[in-house]
Formats: sequence, structure tokens, C-alpha cells
Amino acid sequence: MTESNLPNQAAQSGPFPHDTYIQPFWRTELHPLDDHRSTEDLPTECDILIVGAGYAGVTTAYHLLEDHPDPSSIVMLEARQACSGATARNGGHVRPEIYFYMQEYIEKYGLEMAAAISNFEISHVQALKDLVEKEQIDCDFTLGRSMDVFLDEAQAVKAKAAYDELKKSGLVSLKDVQYTSAKNAEIVSGVRGAKGCFSFTAANIWPYKFILHLLSLVVARGVNLQTTTPVISVASKIDPTDGKWLVTTTRGSVKAAKIVFASNGYTAGIAPEYARKIVPCRGICARITGPNGSPLPYLQNSYVIRNGPGIYDYLLSRPDGSVVIGGARSTFYGDKRTWYDITNDDELIEPARNYFDGFMQKAFCGWENTGAVTERVWTGIMGYTSDSLPHIGVVPTIDSESFPPSPPLSSPPTPSTATAPSNLLSKLSINSNTSGSKFIAAGFNGHGMPVIFRATQALASMIMYGKRFEETGLPGVYETTLDRLTNEQDDLV
Repeated sequence: MTESNLPNQAAQSGPFPHDTYIQPFWRTELHPLDDHRSTEDLPTECDILIVGAGYAGVTTAYHLLEDHPDPSSIVMLEARQACSGATARNGGHVRPEIYFYMQEYIEKYGLEMAAAISNFEISHVQALKDLVEKEQIDCDFTLGRSMDVFLDEAQAVKAKAAYDELKKSGLVSLKDVQYTSAKNAEIVSGVRGAKGCFSFTAANIWPYKFILHLLSLVVARGVNLQTTTPVISVASKIDPTDGKWLVTTTRGSVKAAKIVFASNGYTAGIAPEYARKIVPCRGICARITGPNGSPLPYLQNSYVIRNGPGIYDYLLSRPDGSVVIGGARSTFYGDKRTWYDITNDDELIEPARNYFDGFMQKAFCGWENTGAVTERVWTGIMGYTSDSLPHIGVVPTIDSESFPPSPPLSSPPTPSTATAPSNLLSKLSINSNTSGSKFIAAGFNGHGMPVIFRATQALASMIMYGKRFEETGLPGVYETTLDRLTNEQDDLV
């Protein structure tokens, strides 16, 4: 496990990061900015304060600097090390959702909105390719094909029906998608027992190296990075004397004209209006190698292998001959105590601890004698939302009476999520004096890689120029709204 400088007290209330964590593979080659502080002392004031130095926080800063006249007035606070949260603990995929959830989206939001979501995600593959080439980022970015393989026949039939309906609509270009029926699915995919499969363009990436390169660019231009500086609370109301928010950390306070919550699964700890709306949920990944770290056969495609509704594994081959794999849901997803409302990534999910041992030999044809072994296993905390959609945009603000004040640091431990009583949620209200100065990009449901870059680009335009959400081109259902914070929907229960 790796130590951070996060005080133990900070982890005692609300969903805050733990002060120790299991080292994921992606953090085995650390960047000089990993535990960087741009200034010895915490700035006392700033124009824009970004909470979180992962994918959402760093790309928000990157987009802001396209036009911001004074980068030094942007402060980025990270509770632990830079990119030590979910971004550095994922599977390394840039894999858009093209068709699989489309039937559900069509039923909930209509065909046009479902198509907008699909097109938005598809656009990220090219957007990140262009970015990597523009900024010359050394992050093992690999453009290729991804296979969606179904082991459950009924699920394969349902997915094919959704694909056919979307194709018939003409609203999404599916020219890049290829479907293979059960007759040839095992041969084409290489996965034993395949009942059908799709393939489409996707990418692989070393997420930590990708984000730290972008972070180095914004820090070099003057953004003030403060790692191991957890935010403990944000004032419930703006200070009328200077029009700024008081943000309290373990190292002192900062006053900010604008705040960006890029805190994903930990958001409710400092923005209690998101209690029960963004919930910290734990997932598990592993790295598989040949005997004694030797290289394995290289898989030309990345994979999601679906074993049934809500049960899947995902994996990719890396240039070094290893495989990064995640999922293991069949072992633990039925027991919410192992993954729901949990913030500790310093422990494994016990039922899944040994799941990946022998996985490749069992799942893939021709891998029986490869000697593939599990080199390491780690966990990560994702931000799952009550309606399965990310929260992007201006934060609906809240009356100070609506939530209890943050407990003092000396308070005894409480459950991980600062859960608000339902009657308090009804008191949420938009305050015209503060609306437009707190923003959010969080709650990516373990699927942020094909969503965040262009979402934070849109968010930056809202922060810099006051654009309305509907002017950004984002799918409308991504907007964080009062209705989403107060309705009773909860996909996680």
C-alpha cells in the first residue's frame, strides 16, 4: 500500500479518499508532479478552484487555459497524489457505448437523445487521438478494434435488436460496427462459448501517463497544483463581502470566485446536495503476465465479455505483453456490502481476490498453455449516479439550513456517505445570487474515458463565457439539475 499525507481525521466523515491505497499498475512509473506543490504555502485566494487532479480536473484546467488570461489564478487541489483516484485505477479503455445500452436509453429518453449520447461517446476516440498527437503524449495510445462478446444467448439477441433499431433510425453512423452471429462468434472473437459479438473502433491508453502529461502542461503555464491537500468543506453560501466561496482544507482555507467539483465518487463529502445522487462504488482490476513477468500472446482487440445482465469482464493487451483486466462482477455484485457506498481502495474485494487467476486460459481459445498468472490486483472508487448519467454543469445551490454543517475533524467516524434525510432534499433551491459560480463534472459510472474530455471542454466554456448548458452541444440528460437532485429515482437500489 502507498501512503498519502491525507490526515486520518479527514477520512472519518462523508465520502473522502482513504490515506492509504493499493498501488495500481498504472502508477508504477511516477511522474515528477505526482506529489507536487506549486507553492510551499496554500494560496489564500484564486479565481477558479478545481477540486480533484484526475481526468476531469486536469482536462478542465487544460480547456480553461485555451483562453484564460491568468493561469496562476487557477488552483487545483488534490487530496492525495495527482491522478491517484479512479483514473489511475481503470482498465485503460477508451471505449464508446455505441449500441449496448441504446435500447434502455431509447426507452428512457427517446431515440434522438439516445443517438446523441452514442455520437458524443464515439467522437472521443478521434478527439483523444488528435490530442495525443497534438501534445505528443507518450501514453501507449493504441487505436484498434474492441470486441463485445456475449456468452448469454438472450442478452445477445436483445443487443442485436437494439443495434438494428438504432441502425434503422439513421441517427447514428454504425458503418464502423460489425456483428457476428453465434455461428462464427467463437472463431472470430477467440472467446469460448461466444453466442454473438460486435466489433467497433476503440482505443487503449496508459491513463496516468496521459493525465500527468496534460497536468505538466497546465502547471508549466502557471496553474497552482497542491497535492495531498484534501478539501474538508465548502461554505454553503457565498461571502457577500467579496463574492467568493470559502473552501477549507487540512492545510488552511482558500477563497475562490468559482469552484469546480471534479471529485467524482467523493463529491458528496464536500457538496452534500449530491448525497445519494453520486455514490462511491468500488471496482477491481488486475494485471496478468506470463510466467516470471514474461510477455503473453498479444490480443489485437480489446474486449468486454458479457456473462449476463450486469455481469461482465473487460480486458486489453498491452505493448509490454501483459493483459489488464477488470470486472469480476459475478463474484460480488449481488452483495452490495462489498462495493456500494465504499471509499477504501486500500483493500481488495474479497470474493473477487482470486477471480483473475487462470481467467485467460479458461476464457480464450488457445491460451491453455500460456502460463498466464495474475501479477497484481487493485481496487478503485468510481462515482455511480442514481440515474446512471454523469452530472455536468452549474451546481444547483442550497440553503444553509438544508444540510447540517460539516462535522469537526475531531468527530468520531461516521458512515462513508454524508446521506441527507429525504425531507432536506426537498429544500434544495436555486439561489440567483450564487448560481453560476459552482460547477461540477463528476459521477461517470465507471465510464469516464469516452465522456470526460469533451464534457470538460463544454464545462470550461460555461465557466469562462457563461454559456448555458444547452449551448454547449452536450447531451441534455448530462446536465446536473434540481430535478435530478430531488427526484426519487435510484438505479443503484
